[in-house]
Amino acid sequence: MACESGLDETAMSSIPLVALNYNTRHRLSLYLNPDTVVAAGWTLLAEEMDYDYLEIRNFERVPNPTLAVLEDWEKKCSQPTVGRLLELLKRMERHDILTDIAPLIESDCKKYLQKQHRVPPPLQDDTVGSSGGTDSSVLCHSAVSVPESFDAFICYCPQDIKFVQEMISRLEQTEHRLKLCVFDRDVLPGTCLWSITSELIEKRCRKMVVIISDDYLDSAECDFQTKFALSLGPGARERRLIPVKYKPMKRTFPSILRFITVCDYTNPHTQSWFWNRLAKALMR
Repeated sequence: MACESGLDETAMSSIPLVALNYNTRHRLSLYLNPDTVVAAGWTLLAEEMDYDYLEIRNFERVPNPTLAVLEDWEKKCSQPTVGRLLELLKRMERHDILTDIAPLIESDCKKYLQKQHRVPPPLQDDTVGSSGGTDSSVLCHSAVSVPESFDAFICYCPQDIKFVQEMISRLEQTEHRLKLCVFDRDVLPGTCLWSITSELIEKRCRKMVVIISDDYLDSAECDFQTKFALSLGPGARERRLIPVKYKPMKRTFPSILRFITVCDYTNPHTQSWFWNRLAKALMR
């Protein structure tokens, strides 16, 4: 398929959909969300992505179904690429979309490719001793490489992964261009959990965002990460930790964080500036 942007078909077909930032996805949703008889919308896109009737009806319940379909497709499809999305839009005869957002897509893809050439591979504890221990000073990138650093380490439990994914799209794939350390994405299997986590929090991440929820309170990993960050020295809790509450809780807020200002996504009066406020805190 010939693309409307300057990148060729081969390049587009190899670039994952995650390259498209929030602004581009939002622009796409402005075209596809409205229910109109004169142009194919998000429901046809979902059908082209092999979603069935019940799945599509479920997407109708969310405020922005186009964004929801794209995010779900990234998890469902084995290889969700920018080229594949453009191919589907062309099949839907939405040439107006292809023409309008082509510059945005090309810009996102070029930034993604530049980032891939600049950023070292994911973290990996490579050296395992005969006792089963690991040497956290040896990572998968070469010994002469500068260890990868991050703006923030994200402390979260598996049940809150969807909010973490939204955080990635809002903070990494927008004008903020922050670099987050998300354990399930950036740390390869086979590492010593405690040693690599300690090194990341203490030496390679400037801040630590703690996603607070009822499930967080039951997570041994989250408990370790939070207490380790608080133990780093006087004033560390004010400088380093940023608690985030993104949904109502039935249980008591953790006492060890009660003296730190919380970014509260559940407050409808402050939700509109939540992401900018969090981004400024991480860049400070």
